[in-house]
Amino acid sequence: MEGGISWADLDADEQRAIAILGAGLSIELCDPVALLTLRRLGLIVGSHLTTAARDLRRVVVLGELGGA
Repeated sequence: MEGGISWADLDADEQRAIAILGAGLSIELCDPVALLTLRRLGLIVGSHLTTAARDLRRVVVLGELGGA
């Protein structure tokens, strides 16, 4: 990701929270500390991923599928 945070910069709870929210599941399934960190980083607003978080998630998913 250009000049931003990378997936590797996030801990497992933060990565899981992005995956959960990206899948449309309940924010209640996310670690509260991870949510605070993601809000501070500008990756979530309220209970929704920001464009930056969606882009980060997309890059990771495409990488896992061998498309990036």
